[in-house]
Amino acid sequence: MWQKSHGVVLNIVKYSDKSNIVHVYTESGGQMSFLIPASRRARRASVNPALFRPFSLIEFEADIRPKSSLSPIREARIWYPLDSLPYHPYKTGIAMFLAEFLYRVLQEEGGNEPLFAYLVNSVRWLDACECDFSNFHLVFLMRLSRFLGFYPNLEHYVEGAFFDLLNACFVESRPYHGQFLSEEDSSHLVKLMRMNYETMHLFAMSRAERNRCLEVIVGYYRLHLPSFPDLKSLSVLKELFA
Repeated sequence: MWQKSHGVVLNIVKYSDKSNIVHVYTESGGQMSFLIPASRRARRASVNPALFRPFSLIEFEADIRPKSSLSPIREARIWYPLDSLPYHPYKTGIAMFLAEFLYRVLQEEGGNEPLFAYLVNSVRWLDACECDFSNFHLVFLMRLSRFLGFYPNLEHYVEGAFFDLLNACFVESRPYHGQFLSEEDSSHLVKLMRMNYETMHLFAMSRAERNRCLEVIVGYYRLHLPSFPDLKSLSVLKELFA
């Protein structure tokens, strides 16, 4: 049945000489897979492959059937035009990393309107931001964990506490299971959790601190999502912000 929907583009892979598979987080169905033309000669057609860049916000019409894992897209267009994100090298690097991250962690997630709104608003914020967005991906990932059920609980944090990675809370003594952050890393996590997009520029971080926070976050996700793989774009992102 042909259905119209909105979505955030996450990933595109080659399927055949004539078709590609694009993974999109959709407004109503969560992450879904679609077939689109592979040829660049389709620029004048109703489905232009150039539209499907990481974090593009699109509206489209596809033949969605309950027992089919791949749905052909009949028509697609830009839903919300992005002015800077596709052309700014740092923003593009962030988008590629986060889109790959989302593609991996949201594969089992169904439709979630609050999550979809969070993704769209975050993409639009990054696109509009003119400077001081070096911590964007860190704030984005920690707030994403709220939708996945393991958002850190800051209620019992005191100076010198340890963050229990398994139970997502702070404790005063080292957990026996060994899955915890040091006092220093725990304090950095608290600082990170107190940031939002509007205030993150007030929290200065060195390149080493930012990369350490990213390593902790990726490890935290991997602990709660055991099938989470290595990310190809992670090393590239670490080199972006000096």
